[in-house]
Amino acid sequence: MTADSAPPDVTFRLARHPFFEGMDADFVARLSAIAHERSFEPGTFLVREGDPAEEFWFLFSGKVAIEIVLPGRPRTTVQTLGSGDIVGWSWLIAPFISRFDARAVKATRALGIRAASLRSLLNDDPADGYHLLLRLLPVIAERLENTQLQLLDLHGA
Repeated sequence: MTADSAPPDVTFRLARHPFFEGMDADFVARLSAIAHERSFEPGTFLVREGDPAEEFWFLFSGKVAIEIVLPGRPRTTVQTLGSGDIVGWSWLIAPFISRFDARAVKATRALGIRAASLRSLLNDDPADGYHLLLRLLPVIAERLENTQLQLLDLHGA
């Protein structure tokens, strides 16, 4: 294994994640080289609203709640994610500030990619970057739609 390659298990697991199904194997291998594994205990935040958006997470096990906090109201779950889902898209849009909380509600394992490294890789490889963005846009739209539905429900509309 060279300094710029990932351990074989990281490359294999990232390639098997549903988000990357059918993507160019060389591109996924380059992403694997900048990926790292992390475990989150229940109650641990993967992402905090208002914090710098520094990671893009690929879930392999566990459960993560995407949450919003409104003044004077309890924390509200917008969506619950599990194995095969992704967490974090704010790393893509300047000023790179997280727009939601993401909290592990069960013990969770994930592979993360540092946002700065990922943006650099996408700039260096616009064709594969475009394909990654095409996969990411429906996720962003779904999260925003779920947020809208939760807000309508909270306000009794």
